[in-house]
Amino acid sequence: MLKKMIFLMCLMFSVNCYGADNTPDVNALSAVLIDGDTGRVLWGKNENEPMAMASTTKIMTAIITLENSDIQEKVTVSKNATLAPPVKMHLQQGEELTLEQLLYALLMQSSNDAAVAIAEKVGGSVENFCGMMNKKAKELGCTDTEFVTPNGLDKGNHHSTARDMALIGAYAIKNEEFIRISNTKNISFTSNKKSYSIVNKNQLLNSYSGAIGIKTGFTGKAGHCFVGAAKRGDVTLVSVVLASGWGTAGKAKKWSDTREILNYGFDNYKKYSIIGDNTDICVDKAKVSKTVLKYKNSVELLLNENERNSVKFENSLPDMIEAPINEGDKIGIGKIYVGNEKAAEVDIIAAESIEKHSLGSSFNKIIKDWIKLVC
Repeated sequence: MLKKMIFLMCLMFSVNCYGADNTPDVNALSAVLIDGDTGRVLWGKNENEPMAMASTTKIMTAIITLENSDIQEKVTVSKNATLAPPVKMHLQQGEELTLEQLLYALLMQSSNDAAVAIAEKVGGSVENFCGMMNKKAKELGCTDTEFVTPNGLDKGNHHSTARDMALIGAYAIKNEEFIRISNTKNISFTSNKKSYSIVNKNQLLNSYSGAIGIKTGFTGKAGHCFVGAAKRGDVTLVSVVLASGWGTAGKAKKWSDTREILNYGFDNYKKYSIIGDNTDICVDKAKVSKTVLKYKNSVELLLNENERNSVKFENSLPDMIEAPINEGDKIGIGKIYVGNEKAAEVDIIAAESIEKHSLGSSFNKIIKDWIKLVC
């Protein structure tokens, strides 16, 4: 009873109910929090375990559509699309809508028939479209994701991980059209057969400061899932909860789990500008024996207080470089570690130009200097 009361207080007053080790205490079987800008994992719970991910799948469905089509194109609904199970728009065979209208239904109310209609239009078939989804997942760095359906219904080996879904979510929210559609609260539109009124199911948009997305999900296998994102100031966080529970209690848990994870991120992480010190390197065939190298740019990292003190640099550089060298030439790679984890890489470049030194160039310089002297 006491535990239930504490949970309710957290829900009502946004109290941070972290675990004993000051990390999120969530019901989800798999969960993760990442830096929305870099993709670095800030916290995780079984984040690399393969899991069913239900309709969070539709994030990738929207990405593929936005990147491979004109969303003003008309779609003629097939019989196959109408056979998709609820949640659905109850599309009719031969009905005509734009891809944009279908995307509203897809992202705002998770319509399964809209996902099939989109896949057939953009990919030519559901199978081809899923191939496009899987290819994109690999490009984004996903390591254990397989899309078998465009809507997330349980079928075959359709699965992902919390980390992979977070990477997909972080990529999606960089797309302005995705944000515009997924953050719409409600919209009405008309096809050639009937009218629709769509209401966004994402409760986070109305209940969490800075919320910018993204997508709910539920199947009997996956349980209640959610990929969420929020931005406050210069900090963007993406959270994922998979299998937060089943039934009414599980539905509530996915929201409280998400708030718990995002609160942990905003409470404990700040953005720091990290850059390595300049270094020297030996130069061959030049008048100078050494020259200065520098990091091309700083790296913005979200760090907590402990991590801030554990940042380390490892430079991969040749023993010597040979002139001529132009200012800005890439000489090596700087690796930035947070503890033992590689967090970022940045080019190490020449800080100045160095001319090649030879007998001929030396003689020419002597002549030029002598002419200046006598003239």
